[in-house]
Amino acid sequence: MSKIESTLDNLFAKLVNLKNQSKTRLCALWKKYSPQLQKLKQMDLGKVKTFVSEYKWRILLILIVLYSGSKTYDYLFPSADKVGGPVTVTTLVVEKKDIPLIIEATGTIVSNNIVDIRPMITNTVSKILVKDGQEVKAGDLLFVLDDRNDKANYEKLKALADDAQSQYLRAKELVAKNFISKAGLETTSANAKSAMAAAKAAEVQLSFDYIKSPIDGRAGIVNVFLGSLVQASNVVSTATSSTATSSVGAMVTITQLNPINVQFIIPEKDIPTILENQLDGEALSVQVTVGDSGKKTYDGKVLVIDNQVDPSIGAVRVKAQIPNEAMTLLPGQFARVFLSANTLKDALAIPSQAIIMSPRGKVVYIVDKDDKAVSKPVKVLYEYQGQAVVDGITTGDRVVVEGKQNLRPGGKIRESKTASPTLTTNPS
Repeated sequence: MSKIESTLDNLFAKLVNLKNQSKTRLCALWKKYSPQLQKLKQMDLGKVKTFVSEYKWRILLILIVLYSGSKTYDYLFPSADKVGGPVTVTTLVVEKKDIPLIIEATGTIVSNNIVDIRPMITNTVSKILVKDGQEVKAGDLLFVLDDRNDKANYEKLKALADDAQSQYLRAKELVAKNFISKAGLETTSANAKSAMAAAKAAEVQLSFDYIKSPIDGRAGIVNVFLGSLVQASNVVSTATSSTATSSVGAMVTITQLNPINVQFIIPEKDIPTILENQLDGEALSVQVTVGDSGKKTYDGKVLVIDNQVDPSIGAVRVKAQIPNEAMTLLPGQFARVFLSANTLKDALAIPSQAIIMSPRGKVVYIVDKDDKAVSKPVKVLYEYQGQAVVDGITTGDRVVVEGKQNLRPGGKIRESKTASPTLTTNPS
């Protein structure tokens, strides 16, 4: 509708321009031929016939132009007694409403927590207790490495620690009976503590053979096999040959999927708006749709707004969290985000289709108490999904929404019997 209205307004402007050009042309013709018409009064009948015969085509052209100009002017600017019947329109009574200020953005689904499971030592895999895509809990045992050497070393040091502790307790009894000196007691105490520390170190070393999940989440693809040699490294690489398979780096990746996050960017011009609302202590709400279909909407809250603006794109990164109980969202998916940045209190909102683009700017038609159309210029403060918050009208004004293309200022209107248009504030 806006394109049609714009075309009609342009046509109207051209007709007005044509009217002005016609007046200018007629004035020029009058100045050119008025001396000859003055002479015509002084001519006798024969001379009049000769004059008419000589300039008949020019006279005919002047009459046609005068007639056409008169009809065009009467059509474009009809007098009050010649105006046609009332135009059927649909109107909306303007009311104050709270309008949410929505910022649209595109983003990416990211995990709330993701861990690459890597070995702390170089060893071979003896047991694999996790399957591809398995749901795991924090503390679940995932892999067991060859623990024979580490277990034997721990048992040896544990036995030495127990013996050193027994010697220390025996020395305490002997000191009480003055059989040994206090210096001997201190020596046995130091030996017991040293042996206990060595046993604890061996216990920690042994624990590296039992790899557990640090978080709740879903396991990815397992990159090792029974007997695979794994090494402590930050490089993810798995190599398989005809004789052996070795893995360097991540054995499996655990990804937390519920809840899950969405990361997006907000233009620099919108930063003051979202920060102003965040300073009030309320978490900004978002609605997220994933994929091209956008059939399902996920409601969430903003977690953090980055503390710096990326100068290369003039935007700031924002991270929000949404629920994912069905585990249907995966990291890396494309997402559309609708951020409720603020709320415009007591705003005057009208349908966007009620606004007309005219040579004077944006205007709307208001119906006065006599059911006549009155043109009012407006300023659009905010526009989103078919509604516009405007300045220039007041509460209670009847704004023409449909049928305005047939209206002229001062024209009579008749309200349509169909349902009046309503505003929607749902961003989805």
